[in-house]
Amino acid sequence: MRLHLIARGKIGRSPEAELVDRYVKRISWPVKLTELPDTGGSLPEAPPQSRTVLLDERGQQISSEQFAAILGRWRDDGVRECRFLIGAADGHGDAARQQADLLIAFGAMTWPHMLARALLAEQLWRATSILAGHPYHRSG
Repeated sequence: MRLHLIARGKIGRSPEAELVDRYVKRISWPVKLTELPDTGGSLPEAPPQSRTVLLDERGQQISSEQFAAILGRWRDDGVRECRFLIGAADGHGDAARQQADLLIAFGAMTWPHMLARALLAEQLWRATSILAGHPYHRSG
């Protein structure tokens, strides 16, 4: 299953970009990164059998193990691509929230959208390592 990170804004050369690169390089699953302008631009078309996850302050707060289990279930069910949408400073609209398969939040605090990319990349590495039985994740 391909992991597709779709984010608003240009990350450029920054410490956040270095973190994203560091974790994306570790993920053994196919990963695609797409940047869109802060406003306008259109989302890439979702392939058949895909899932859409929105990073949203109103989303569920789930554990790394729960996140891994969701990705593993989707992979095992034949999902071809899981798209992760990170909005600009104002987040996502109601229509996008309603169409998403899953809304997740990285805690109750608000995170800058550039830093949210790094957090997501790390959690994707952690989830795929959990599914692979890699010792990176230590629970409890």
